Amino acid sequence: MTEQTALAHIRDDGEGKPDAVVVRDALGVGVAVGLSGFAFGVTSAGGGLTLWQTCALSLLVFTGASQFALVGALAAGGNPLTAAAGAFFLGVRNAFYGLRLSQLLALPRAVRPVAAQWVIDETAAVALAQPTRRSARIGFAVTGLSLYVLWNLTTLLGALGAGAIGDTDAWGLDAAGPAVFLALLAPMLKTTTERAVAGLAVLLGLGLLPLLPAGVPVLVAALAAPAVLFVEGQRHKRGGVREGER
Repeated sequence: MTEQTALAHIRDDGEGKPDAVVVRDALGVGVAVGLSGFAFGVTSAGGGLTLWQTCALSLLVFTGASQFALVGALAAGGNPLTAAAGAFFLGVRNAFYGLRLSQLLALPRAVRPVAAQWVIDETAAVALAQPTRRSARIGFAVTGLSLYVLWNLTTLLGALGAGAIGDTDAWGLDAAGPAVFLALLAPMLKTTTERAVAGLAVLLGLGLLPLLPAGVPVLVAALAAPAVLFVEGQRHKRGGVREGER
């Protein structure tokens, strides 16, 4: 019953967007976001990571926000374990995307391990925006392939060109990845609760930045979600009690 409700808007009858439109939209996302891999390559190399370490992060980790969080924390002198923990918690969201996409895409078992590497913000956003399973699969595949190829290529170019650019902090390239992530996230914050979680997370992250070691503010900001949900639950309980008193 839960699965039927979750997939109520997905149709298998083919009455959705033309394939060409889905491919165009998916390529637009893949190219736009993929180009920011250059910023990651420059930032990572400028932060002290080698060319091979930088490229390995994009090839194996392939989740921009986590990659930027890791190299940013390391460049700021943070403890490697703390930096890795911050990157890990940012990447955990992809597991929840995977739960939703596994029902939506219904891919063959043999394909799922490969597809799992492409479960990120952008592919999830494109796939979930489609009205049919066919268009969702096309959107996911085109976004994932174009973004993976371009992100890794521009990461390599950025790492190679870091020396020519000079002081990466002066260019502010480390902000490119988070800026892209926020631009994709903002339209998805549709409810008051979602906006409250995002707002509190920003306040915690920025407010604690000068007080805590690099990487730790990200971990603390993750507490915004349970905090807001707890307040919402208490508010609904009080509302229920008042209704019962009437």
